[in-house]
Amino acid sequence: MISPATLAREKRFDWPLCHESEAYVLRQVHAFQQKNPTAAVFSRRLAEETGNQLLDWIDHLILSPAEEQRVRAAGYTEDPSVATPDGLRCFWHPEAMLPRLLLAAQAHGRHGPRHPGVAPECLALAVRCDSISDFLVAHGLEREPEGAPLTRYRQAMVSESNGTRFCAVERHGYAGFVPAASTEGASQLLEATELWRTRRRVFAEDGDGFRAAHELLDRLVALAGRDLACHAVFAVEREFWQRRNRAARVQKARQDRLGLGWANHDHHTFRSSRPHFVDLMKALEKLGFERRERYHAGAQAGWGAQILEQPVEGLTAFCDVDLEQGETEIDFSRQVLPAGRKLGTIGLWVGLHGESFLDAGLHHLECRFDYQLLRDQLAGEGVSTMQPFSDFEFLKQAFTEGERWTVSPHRVERLLALGLINEEQSRTFLTGGAIGSHLENLQRKGGFKGFNQKSVSVIIQATDPRLQPAH
Repeated sequence: MISPATLAREKRFDWPLCHESEAYVLRQVHAFQQKNPTAAVFSRRLAEETGNQLLDWIDHLILSPAEEQRVRAAGYTEDPSVATPDGLRCFWHPEAMLPRLLLAAQAHGRHGPRHPGVAPECLALAVRCDSISDFLVAHGLEREPEGAPLTRYRQAMVSESNGTRFCAVERHGYAGFVPAASTEGASQLLEATELWRTRRRVFAEDGDGFRAAHELLDRLVALAGRDLACHAVFAVEREFWQRRNRAARVQKARQDRLGLGWANHDHHTFRSSRPHFVDLMKALEKLGFERRERYHAGAQAGWGAQILEQPVEGLTAFCDVDLEQGETEIDFSRQVLPAGRKLGTIGLWVGLHGESFLDAGLHHLECRFDYQLLRDQLAGEGVSTMQPFSDFEFLKQAFTEGERWTVSPHRVERLLALGLINEEQSRTFLTGGAIGSHLENLQRKGGFKGFNQKSVSVIIQATDPRLQPAH
């Protein structure tokens, strides 16, 4: 039985614009950069070398306890479930995509709270990266991070200036702020990552593939726990997608020059066939994902999507499926859909390339950038960007030109035999392949964490393999 609270969460899609909340955070970031020149230089390098904005990399800020009233007025609320060092409290914004804020419970004398380097009149700023060791090497820093390698939470001080601390943090399946006292979790993370990276992806029947994936997921969760298993699975899925997408490799190399990795990810997009969409949902549920809004664009659009969020890892999954007329009001994330009588854009992509959760991999990874900067910079690297499909002040989105993949004759022949493509289309796919994946350039403002339904419909239609020119 689905609870009323769960149903309310799943039906919601009208995320608000939180401009005042974002403006408050940006004022704190600007004040910090005035006091910490290293952070200011890092912010400039982010923009000039990677097309990124500092805000999108901030894991958390530490603010004076005197800021509590303003923090609450900005829409933040305390989260007592998150583990913090003594004397600090965690605040988060439940309706906006903004960094968490830590406040000292009270000042302790003239020098403020007893937290290293934090005084009442200043703050600390921590950026998140995939690997602290990579970050330190990239910036020529000789530091010993707090927290053992591959454990739940690691942090390293980058610079101290004028009473402020600029830090880097690394997370593995953990939402708190307290490093582990031992190496607990490190070996489990390594084993889980290797098991998922080396799993079999290609099966004669996709049903067998999903059964094998579910069995392995059960093993990973038993080995490492739900959240750490989720971290391992999604790191591998990004890696698998990256190997098959040049734009991804170009941008990853640019971000790695600053030791960052993909920690600016916004969401991961999976495409699924109709019969196996519920299998995909169950796989994500095992990894701790919770359903958010469910999208459909009306009876004529031919597609639907379920958005899910993993609250500990901070991951969002956008899962697409073909829908037929009359199916827009059913809960297609729980009710198994029959095979379609025809293929929409998503069903054809799966028919040509395979299930995203199996042999095809992600359709795209969407990361947060300075939209126009990245577009211009990638053009200089020989990577073209399609026209934006969302061009609002608060949400800009565009795909890089699609990576064209070879299509196996077996898949083409099967689609042709089922009458789902015609002879001309089969020849086109066999000789020229079909678009497989993209990198998505996204910029958010106002802390907006939702998506634009109409815009998604536009890009889904624009990427239909039947509409692409032959190569």
